[in-house]
Amino acid sequence: MTTSTTLTTAPVGPLLDRLFEDASARSPMNDPALIALAGGDHERLMRSKTDYLDFYGHLKDYPLAVSRETGVLLYMLARSAKARTIVEFGTSFGLSTLHLAAAVRDNGGGLVITSEFEPSKAERARRNLKDGGLIDLVEIREGDALQTLAVDLPEGIDLVLLDGAKALYGDILDRLESRLRPGALIVADNADYCPEYLDRVRAPGGGYLSVPFAEDVELSMRLG
Repeated sequence: MTTSTTLTTAPVGPLLDRLFEDASARSPMNDPALIALAGGDHERLMRSKTDYLDFYGHLKDYPLAVSRETGVLLYMLARSAKARTIVEFGTSFGLSTLHLAAAVRDNGGGLVITSEFEPSKAERARRNLKDGGLIDLVEIREGDALQTLAVDLPEGIDLVLLDGAKALYGDILDRLESRLRPGALIVADNADYCPEYLDRVRAPGGGYLSVPFAEDVELSMRLG
């Protein structure tokens, strides 16, 4: 028996192929200004809690997409957890959001709340989600996630994706933690740029079970 999924069939499958090809062709590391940031300055900006708006503002025209593998991982985790309520920090052009919304669709429906502070990126993500036929499952909140994800959250969150300004991972978790259901999963991309976050989710007795997954992902589970 052949079973199809929203993720691999039209319109989402071909749309993701096109978006990933575009993301690969338009890497921010081809930008001379960003190349100049390589080394210590780049590391400092990635870890900064004060300079991230300017830094990510410079990246507003770049997709900053998760890898294909991480996207599939997100879909698989959301499906296996039967996630109906998902929160995402860092929408960018919506590639990760498409994976999460596809999982919610295949789980029978629900809501993906995602936050993006660059209006132009939020608009691109909105168009991509419309093209993928998934916009009805997604609420895009524009603005600084420290504010947008501090209010009007659902009671039980099943899965969280952290993929915005790395230094803010702990602050975003502060805003979501009381709404995480026991067993909720947290996927943090490039979490090595936020050692305080890693210390928190890996701490014995801290309320989480956490493990590095693949090269650049930290996978954590909220304990009951």
